Amino acid sequence: MSKPLLELREVSKNFGAVQALYKVDFRVRAGEVMALVGDNGAGKSTLIKGIAGIHQFNGGEVYFDGQKVTITNPRDCAELGIEVVYQDLALADNLDVVANMFLGRERMMSFGRLDEVSMEQAALETLDSLSVTTIRSVRQEVAGLSGGQRQAIAVAKAVMWNSKLVILDEPTAALGVAQTRQVLNLVRRLADRGLAVVIISHNLHDVFEAADRVTVLRLGQNVAEYVVAKTNQQEIVEAITAGEMQFVPGMEEVVA
Repeated sequence: MSKPLLELREVSKNFGAVQALYKVDFRVRAGEVMALVGDNGAGKSTLIKGIAGIHQFNGGEVYFDGQKVTITNPRDCAELGIEVVYQDLALADNLDVVANMFLGRERMMSFGRLDEVSMEQAALETLDSLSVTTIRSVRQEVAGLSGGQRQAIAVAKAVMWNSKLVILDEPTAALGVAQTRQVLNLVRRLADRGLAVVIISHNLHDVFEAADRVTVLRLGQNVAEYVVAKTNQQEIVEAITAGEMQFVPGMEEVVA
């Protein structure tokens, strides 16, 4: 089995007296989809924000591509080749597809003009490489796109910057059946291109459709990791609701 592209070793995070993560191990390899699941308050968002540099872990180690790294801000994350697509997608409704894909990273010509032709061509090539065929024109405003199309634009925006790892936060939330299928197919194509993909989802049906492995968080701890082909939804639900934890909050105080 190949070495992990991203590996977290016993990372912890607390906010004052609240222990959000406790000695969590987590890893994802290039070419695979890792699902991160857990109930509300399990620590999924905190873990992802730690990887993204929004929060800094209080303990533990982070390795990327075999090297120990320190991620202190989102720029560190992007420079490593990690892109995060949050649930709100962070798209500007009043801008077209091209402008959104290059937002903050615009290509400039001489005299301070935008290189519209080059950006449009790059946007078209990226969408084509991901087999996104539902976008009528890259010059239409994002406000007129469906939920599935918007998700496709957000993913394409993430992968066009030589990214190695893409993290998707609830990518199928509030989507219809057909749009969900399009997004899940897109997730698989990312892995087929050799990218590592982390997908956060409450929908276990989607997890079993798209993921290769599943990590279960419970109350800030990694309580299980499964190979999708060797498990079932019932086993994962049991881990989410009753997975065995190393440390129970308040345990030390009770023992004392």
